[in-house]
Amino acid sequence: MGDDDRRGRTPGPGGRAPWERYSATEAEPDDERPARRNRYADETPNGPVTVHDLMQKVDSERISELPTDTTLPAQHTGLRAPSGGNGSGAAPSEEQAARPRGAVQAPTADDPVDPYAVERARLVDQPTDILPAADPDNPPPELDRQRSVARPKSVGKPPLSRLAANKQRKMRRLHLVGRSTTALVAVLALVLTGAGWNYLRATDGSFNKVAAVDENSTDIVNPGGQLGDENFLIIGNDTRAGADGQIGAGTTDDAEGARADTVMLVNIPENRQRVVVVSFPRDLDISRPACEGWDNENRRYTGTQFPSAIGDKLNAVYALGGPKCLTNVIMKLSGIRINHFIGLDFSGFQSMVDTVGGVEVCTAKPLVDEELGTVLPTAGKQKINGTTALDYVRARHVQGEFRSDYDRINRQQRFMSSLLRSALSNKTLFDPGRMNAFISAFTGHALMDNVKTNDLLTLGRSLQKVDAGAITFLTVPTAGTTSYGNEIPRESDIKAIFTAIIDDQPLPGEKKPLTPPPTTEAPAPRELTAVDPSTMSVQVSNGSGVAGVAATAANKLSNQGFQIFNVGNYSGGTISTTRVRYSSGHEAEAATVASAIPGATLESAAGLGSIVEVALGADYQGTIRTPVAFGNPLPTVPVATGGAPETPVTLPSDLEHVNAADDLCK
Repeated sequence: MGDDDRRGRTPGPGGRAPWERYSATEAEPDDERPARRNRYADETPNGPVTVHDLMQKVDSERISELPTDTTLPAQHTGLRAPSGGNGSGAAPSEEQAARPRGAVQAPTADDPVDPYAVERARLVDQPTDILPAADPDNPPPELDRQRSVARPKSVGKPPLSRLAANKQRKMRRLHLVGRSTTALVAVLALVLTGAGWNYLRATDGSFNKVAAVDENSTDIVNPGGQLGDENFLIIGNDTRAGADGQIGAGTTDDAEGARADTVMLVNIPENRQRVVVVSFPRDLDISRPACEGWDNENRRYTGTQFPSAIGDKLNAVYALGGPKCLTNVIMKLSGIRINHFIGLDFSGFQSMVDTVGGVEVCTAKPLVDEELGTVLPTAGKQKINGTTALDYVRARHVQGEFRSDYDRINRQQRFMSSLLRSALSNKTLFDPGRMNAFISAFTGHALMDNVKTNDLLTLGRSLQKVDAGAITFLTVPTAGTTSYGNEIPRESDIKAIFTAIIDDQPLPGEKKPLTPPPTTEAPAPRELTAVDPSTMSVQVSNGSGVAGVAATAANKLSNQGFQIFNVGNYSGGTISTTRVRYSSGHEAEAATVASAIPGATLESAAGLGSIVEVALGADYQGTIRTPVAFGNPLPTVPVATGGAPETPVTLPSDLEHVNAADDLCK
């Protein structure tokens, strides 16, 4: 293609073109005709026709069709149709053949005047552009053209006015902004959720975890009645190792190891309507079970087994067997299912107080301790920092106080009441920096079991809804001291306290909001249909006072197809009548069980979940019969609406208690 000189011209045909209808006098052989011809190499009618020649010929024929005046002589004889066009077959004259195509012959006097001759001549003389051949490897650039788009006329609605059009454009922009904002919010929520989740996972991973709780312990009383409850065992240990030996509380030279200086059991029922905190004196006399040894400095169990013992102090249990042994002792004393453990040291306590900006306390007189010195130089309300707060809750030999542990526990409870209000305030919960620092106090200074950051945040926000009067602090009662100085626990009173807690009975000093009595009569009992026994979980509790009755009844109920969840003693002690207890929404299950026990009555109770509890009373005769068949109507049984036992538990009149709504200065 590099030596092709046609410059875009069409190659010559093998013979005359169809429109060249001259009668050729001689045909040129194919082998003698050159392959390419110069543009002007052959001007004879017998030569090949180029694109330029073709366009001139077509223009000439189009102009010849213009109307002419036949009365005038011809002006341009050269524009007459070529021979053969009229069927004459005559060849052009020598003069015509010598004249180039498109040339105009001068008019003669004999020729008629053609009024369109000048226009035809002008059109014929228009030059024809010859475009160069296109190179396929380098296509020519596109030419800039001004293009106009024809808009179709609107059909249907009439065109908008200028004001309406402007309003429509604004609405379109608003819709676009709205969609953009929605997308931005969605992305932001995704980022924040992901960041929050990553933060929670990172914080949980940095907790110092330790084995402590046993939720399947046989010491748990009425496990079905405690479903959904959150029970935290919180201890403050007095270790002087590491950073704790640098805060002025002594070093390991003063006290090796770690003891449980403060022991608190926190109960939050399933309905989250109240909080109960029970304190245990550090010198409480207990019977210790067999325990695995504990290395406090390295925060791990040693594998060494220690046999059970009697007459130990409560705080020494932690020193020997660590969190696991102490948790087992508290569950044995209380019957509470402990499902969370938190152990905090001195440094962690200080950090928590400083994080919330200090805690307000109030004393009737200056607080001076014989060992710690002056803790509070003045009386009245005052806000104290972490260092002062640590001395405030640890002081045991305060001038003017004569009950040692009990006076200290009272101060601790008042202080914890104030700290709880500060920690649960919006100022802390909704301040990311402050909340992060507050949780970091746990992360760096606490031992935990079954505790996650999300649990703490969720729990804290749920407790915000609890009225201050529904937060009660109690102290385990004692009856003097042993010959070796340990506080003697009053076991029957302790049992009554925790029975009231499990059954959600009123407590001394509690100021829960009163629920107004219903203004309408209770609806009539609805008709119930028997449930398949194999789909139910039944707990059998012995309240008859006769040993072994619950196990026997459980076997008989199992033979009838009921699934036995647990067997144990009734948390309410001895009762006169047999009851079938249930939570709201499980009336049919309870009535099905009651149909198998002659004389049983129904009783609603919070916290059982899907479990039905059979509390065997003194009237139980040992008879278990076949229950009503699945799907059949059950006999009409009154559905009780109250969950309290027939006789409320009698609590000791001298029970130490503090309410979070109490005036701190009184």
